[in-house]
Amino acid sequence: MASDPELSALSSLAEGGKQSGEISGAREPLLNGVHDSESRNYSISAAILPFLFPAFGGLLYGYDIGATSCATISIESSTLSGITWYNLSSVEIGLVTSGSLYGALIGSVLAFNIADFLGRRRELLVAALMYLVGALVTALAPNFPVLVVGRLVFGIGIGLAMHAAPMYIAETAPTPIRGQLISLKEFFIVLGILAGYGIGSLLVDTVAGWRYMYGVGSPVAIIMGIGMWWLPASPRWLLLRAIQGKGDIQNLKDTAISCLCQLRGQAIHDSAPQQVDEILGELSYLGEEKEASLRDMFQGKCKKALLIGGGLVLFQQITGQPSVLYYAASILQSAGFSLASDATRVSILLGVFKLIMTGVAVVVVDRLGRRPLLLGGVSGMVISLFLLGSYYIFLDNAAVVAVVGLLLYVGCYQISFGPIGWLMISEIFPLRLRGRGLSIAVLVNFGANALVTFAFSPLKALLGAGILFYIFCAIAVASLVFIFFVIPETKGLTLEEIEAKCL
Repeated sequence: MASDPELSALSSLAEGGKQSGEISGAREPLLNGVHDSESRNYSISAAILPFLFPAFGGLLYGYDIGATSCATISIESSTLSGITWYNLSSVEIGLVTSGSLYGALIGSVLAFNIADFLGRRRELLVAALMYLVGALVTALAPNFPVLVVGRLVFGIGIGLAMHAAPMYIAETAPTPIRGQLISLKEFFIVLGILAGYGIGSLLVDTVAGWRYMYGVGSPVAIIMGIGMWWLPASPRWLLLRAIQGKGDIQNLKDTAISCLCQLRGQAIHDSAPQQVDEILGELSYLGEEKEASLRDMFQGKCKKALLIGGGLVLFQQITGQPSVLYYAASILQSAGFSLASDATRVSILLGVFKLIMTGVAVVVVDRLGRRPLLLGGVSGMVISLFLLGSYYIFLDNAAVVAVVGLLLYVGCYQISFGPIGWLMISEIFPLRLRGRGLSIAVLVNFGANALVTFAFSPLKALLGAGILFYIFCAIAVASLVFIFFVIPETKGLTLEEIEAKCL
C-alpha cells in the first residue's frame, strides 16, 4: 500500500479538484482541464503506431475468419490436402472452423483474472505470442488433434487481443480522434477478413495450401509482438496502480509522464506533467483508489457500464450477424450475378463493400457521434431484415429485393454495431473496473456469436429462412429501443468525463 505521505499527496490533489468543482457547483473545471490538455496536445503522426500494433490483433482475428473458409475446402480435398487424414467428419470440420472461437472464449475468461495485473501492453504481447504459436502449430500439424490444439491456442490470442487492444487504444488515443482510432480497429478486422479470402483463394488450389493459409499469420504476429515490445505502457493503467498503492507513486508518475511523451510526440512538450497530474487528480476524485472486486462488477457505475457494453455486444450478434451472410451466395445467384457461382469471389465482393462502409464509419464517428450512427444504422438493419424475410416468404421472384436487403444489412451493420460496439465497450467502463468489465463484454460477444452460429441451422430447418429473418428483425427493433433509452453519447469526452457524466 502507499505510505502516509503519498496518500496525503493524493488526497490533496483530489481535494483540490473537489474545491475547484465546488466553486462552480460541479467538477467541471477539473474535467475540462483534462479535456483541454488532451484536445490540444497531440500529434497525428505520434498517434499512429500506438494504434497500429494493437490493431494487428484485430487484423489477425479477421484474417482467421477469411482464411478458414478456404482452408476447410483445402483440408477436405483428397488431392490437395497433402494429408492422409483428409476425410474429416462434419463434427471435425466444425471443430476446425470454430476452434479459434472457443479459444477466444477461453482467452476472455483468462483476461478477467490477468488483465489488470499484466496491463494492456503486456496482455497484447502475450496475445502476439499466442497468435504466433497457434499459427505455427496449426500450419505444421501432423494430425487432427494437434490441428485443433493450434486452433484453440490461436483463439486464445484472439480473446486476449480483442480484450486488450480496445483498452490500449482508448487509453492512449487523443480524445478528439479516439472514436476514429477504435473504429479503425474494426476496419482492420474487415481488412483481415478480406485478406484471408484473397490469400485463401490464391492458395486453395495449391497442395497443402491450408498450411500456408494458416502459416501466413505468423510473421504478422511477430511484427505485432515487436511493436508492442517497443510501445510504452498505458499511462492511465500506470496511474491506476499508483493510486491503488501498487508501487512507488512518484516512480509510477514519472513513468506515466515518460510514456505520455512517447505516445504524443513533440506536441506534448512540457505539458505532460500537468496532464498526468490532472488525470491522477480526477481518478482520485472518482474514487478509483479501491481495487475492483467481483462484487463491484455488478454494483453502481460498473453495473450500468455492463448493461451498456454487454447489451450492445449481445445485440450486435443476435440481430443476425453472421447468419445473414450465410445466404449471400444464394441471394446473388438468384439475382443472376455471375460472380455468385464462386463462393470465394462472392465473399471478396462483400468484403470490399464491408471495408468501404467501415471506412465511412471511421470518418464520421467523431463528427456525428455514437448514438446517431447506432440509431441510423440499426434502423437500416430493421428495414433490411424485413426485406429479406419478405423475400423468402412472399417475394421469391423478386431477387432485387433480396440483393437490396443484403447490401443494406451489411452496410448498416458496418456503420453501427460493427465499429461502435467495440468502441463503446472500450470507453464506458471505469478505469479500475475496465479490465474485468471488458473481459465480460468480450465473453458475451464471443459467447453470443457461438450461440447464434450453432443455433442458426436447426432454427432455419424448423422455422424457415423467412420467419428467422423476421425474428432477427424483431430483435433489431428491440435493440433500437435499448439504444434510444440506455446508450449515452460519449463523443468528445475524455474517459474520465465519460465516467463522471455518463455513469
